[in-house]
Amino acid sequence: MIDPTSLKFDANGLIPAVVQDHDSKEVLTVAYMNRESLAITLSEKRTCFYSRSRNKLWRKGEESGHVQHVVSVTADCDGDALLVEVRKDGPACHTGRESCFFNPVFADPGQPPAFSLQGLYALILGRKAAMPAGSYTTYLFEKGLEKILKKVGEESAEVLIAAMKADNDELTYELADLCYHALVLMAEAGVPLKRVSDELAARHIIDKKTKQETQKSK
Repeated sequence: MIDPTSLKFDANGLIPAVVQDHDSKEVLTVAYMNRESLAITLSEKRTCFYSRSRNKLWRKGEESGHVQHVVSVTADCDGDALLVEVRKDGPACHTGRESCFFNPVFADPGQPPAFSLQGLYALILGRKAAMPAGSYTTYLFEKGLEKILKKVGEESAEVLIAAMKADNDELTYELADLCYHALVLMAEAGVPLKRVSDELAARHIIDKKTKQETQKSK
């Protein structure tokens, strides 16, 4: 841990802060902090910035309620920029977008698009809202819960068969199918992806403590 007083603030007493979602690693926004807002951020464990346009401190979410809970703050190699990892209660952008970065300037068509479970889940939610014709996801939502449950059951069985055959290529394919249909079920039931990830995180902590207690008893 470095001493925050050793950080290098610019001539205006500011330091840029790149805010990143701790779970998805998506870059949410870039803002500025002065020494006071950084101290508030560290003490309250929620982001507080300095507005250059309004010349005042502002806590993220003080009006919108979209608070950013700080997980970690890391300085770069020169100590003149910060990476702030957060878990957020709502969209990071004032436009209502999850991230402030949504205006493409350049994209190499030869590069495959980035993938994340969060992105796939968002796509599935979009399908549920828009119900575009010709989409398999739309078809599942149109047929309803019974059809979705049937598909989850079928894919689970196919995962078991592939595992018993010791065919890792087939197993990978069937696991991907199962994951997709599980996400569709979550969307149908209204279970956010974060709720599942939080549950897994909680189990990880419990498991870690259990292991530590077991080691101590030995």
